[in-house]
Amino acid sequence: MVSGKREKAVFNWSGGKDSALALYKAQQSEAYEIVSLLTTVNRDNARSSMHGIPVGLLRRQADSIGLPLYTIDLAPDGTMENYEEAMAAAVGHFRDTGADRFIFGDIFLHDVRSYREKQLSPYGITVVEPLWGKSSAEIMREFLASGLQTVIVTTTADRLGRDFIGRRIDETFVRDLPDGIDVCGENGEYHTFCYAGGPFRTPVQFALGEPLQRSYPVKLDDGTVKNYTYWFADLREG
Repeated sequence: MVSGKREKAVFNWSGGKDSALALYKAQQSEAYEIVSLLTTVNRDNARSSMHGIPVGLLRRQADSIGLPLYTIDLAPDGTMENYEEAMAAAVGHFRDTGADRFIFGDIFLHDVRSYREKQLSPYGITVVEPLWGKSSAEIMREFLASGLQTVIVTTTADRLGRDFIGRRIDETFVRDLPDGIDVCGENGEYHTFCYAGGPFRTPVQFALGEPLQRSYPVKLDDGTVKNYTYWFADLREG
């Protein structure tokens, strides 16, 4: 039990397993009064940016958790400047409520954490990372022990491919992962949808359609363009 006043915080919600585990740990610590979930959504298809979770399911997750959901609508071809402007507006909104902690579910990507701190510190926001510094193997053990339930909804096609779409994360899944794949997908190998256990008061109902493959051109730092191909689960409300 943590004594004294709890810090008002916003939880940056992806809807996946690391996010759900980090939220669960933050709640259990009793150090924070989490006032809202915050997520970015593709303005064109009304789905979360990488996980491809429809807004309706994000809201079902939030309702089950018992927190409001604040969405940032982003253009699919927007720049980093567009993202930073939208995030600044969200920060201003929550600062007005007294929330000065932003909680994330990162594990060990130092460049990602440095970017978050660089963007948020000028606004007086402290970055909180409940999973930080542990290995992927440790996080996976904690996840499996937590009782959280999750399903794979996106894979990077050249790393895992279609066969892993729709798989539940359990010990069998961990054993089946090919060599060279981070067990938590921390390098983008896969993304998940979490639907029960931990902070969820009731299971979130959902459905999986036939997997879809899509490719996206990405301009690299040297000016060249590389196509990245993904499998998606066609996740929808059930």
